[in-house]
Amino acid sequence: MKRTTLFTFSVSASLFTLCNVSYAYEQDKTYQFTLLHTNDLHGHYWQNKNGEYGLAAQKTLIDRIRKEVKEKGGDVILLNAGDFNTGVPESDLQNAKPDIEALNMMGYEALTLGNHEFDNPLQLLDMQEKWANFPFLAANVYNKKTGDLLVKPYTILQKQGLKIAVVGLTTEDTEKLGNPEFMSAVKFERPADSAKKVLAELADKEQPDVKIALTHMGYYHDAKFGSNAPGDVSMVRELPQGAFDLVIGGHTHDTVCINDDGSFNDKFKAGDSCKPALEKNTWIMQAGEWGKYVGRADFSFRNGKLTLEHYELIPVNLKKKVKKEDGSSEYVLYQKEIPADAALLAHLKTYQEKGDKLLGKIVGKVDGKLEGDRNVIRFHQTNLGQLIARSQAERAKADVGIMNSGGIRASIEAGDVTYKDILTVQPFGNIISSFEMNGKHLLDYLKVVALKSVDSGAYPQFYGITMVVDRKAQTISDVKIGGKAIAPNKIYRVSLPSYCAAGGDGYPVVSNLASYVNTGFVDADSLKNYFEENSPIKIEDFKANEGIIYKD
Repeated sequence: MKRTTLFTFSVSASLFTLCNVSYAYEQDKTYQFTLLHTNDLHGHYWQNKNGEYGLAAQKTLIDRIRKEVKEKGGDVILLNAGDFNTGVPESDLQNAKPDIEALNMMGYEALTLGNHEFDNPLQLLDMQEKWANFPFLAANVYNKKTGDLLVKPYTILQKQGLKIAVVGLTTEDTEKLGNPEFMSAVKFERPADSAKKVLAELADKEQPDVKIALTHMGYYHDAKFGSNAPGDVSMVRELPQGAFDLVIGGHTHDTVCINDDGSFNDKFKAGDSCKPALEKNTWIMQAGEWGKYVGRADFSFRNGKLTLEHYELIPVNLKKKVKKEDGSSEYVLYQKEIPADAALLAHLKTYQEKGDKLLGKIVGKVDGKLEGDRNVIRFHQTNLGQLIARSQAERAKADVGIMNSGGIRASIEAGDVTYKDILTVQPFGNIISSFEMNGKHLLDYLKVVALKSVDSGAYPQFYGITMVVDRKAQTISDVKIGGKAIAPNKIYRVSLPSYCAAGGDGYPVVSNLASYVNTGFVDADSLKNYFEENSPIKIEDFKANEGIIYKD
């Protein structure tokens, strides 16, 4: 049966299709299916201290939707757009096994590789793939030694008689975002180039009725991706119109909702209506982070035309803080509570209890909040950035401390600080390293590092150094170390994470210098020791570095 190309409100026709090929769907029959999607779980299999999100509650929500859709004669597709690794100590210490087992029990059908799947050796990724009952996908990630794809490029799902192709694509930025120690084993092709090849193969061999790109590339509105690798919008614009019917994305942790005037809705909150992005007749969707939301897209399909009937981002027990009449505050649900699935909760509880025993030890105290929120620390110098850069410089006996903001994953609240808090802030297990340079060469190094873009993990936190950074002119000036002007011939020692020393986040490689030292101190353990040795920590002693002056 020949498939007819139709362009309406949304489209299901690819310019890669061949003439006179047979498709699975029946003429004049209306199909119904619901796509559910999540992304960037980062180890958040368990609810937080306020009872928000958690995969046991997510399972209840998904089971309810499955039952509802089935009763109406439809079917459900359940996908995850990557980065299940790295972020919560209980998960990290157990290699994300609780997360993967939960995804198995929930019935996920495919997952694309995120950049944080490359924080660990490839042997661990291979083991995680074996734990999963669903395929890991990436059509643009190759084993450099063999030249073969690292995992499957796509999978084919059969839903209500429809053939649905799901293609995995991973950001090429992984080469600089992933752990450099493991990057030498893999190669990343431009996602758009890989997409063109896979789409042509699908048209030739599979003739799918619906084509989904399951990506971990990021949503950058109007393709303004800055210093990042191109994301979903750029790829869709490069491909022929309607090449993919929809893109299910991750990486930027965005709730992708578009206002009626075409602008990005950066004020979206739980319970608000949401319209996903539409580019060249391709829907682009992303569901925030940590399982806080489940994206739900209800589609109808008839005679080759795919129509989005309804879309929403469903909050999973998210709460807002409200003030009571007596001046106190409490957390109140945005929507009716979703109970946890009892079987999954019991299964995950064994992992949580094991993690709690390891992580509950109090290591120190702090008298105020140490700021590590990604929406702050990737734009500004903060007291937590100052503390970490300073503690690492002192550990390495360095004159200057540099810490990439992407290596700081959370804030530390006032009060007792546990080992879990420390590992939540620094989950990657990087080693503190140092190198030495004379002032002249250090200036060249700083011209690269200090000008790293805001809103990126590369944005540096500094200790022991002040300077004026002119982003518009792309220059640095008035550089002082220890309060004195940098001397061209003087030798300075700089501390930084081993990740950055090896070129991570696009930093200049210094691990090959004769002066390079791997101290052997793991960052989180060193931070733990710093709290143990210096508590109670006073935030007054760690003011954000006001001596780093930015001019735009």
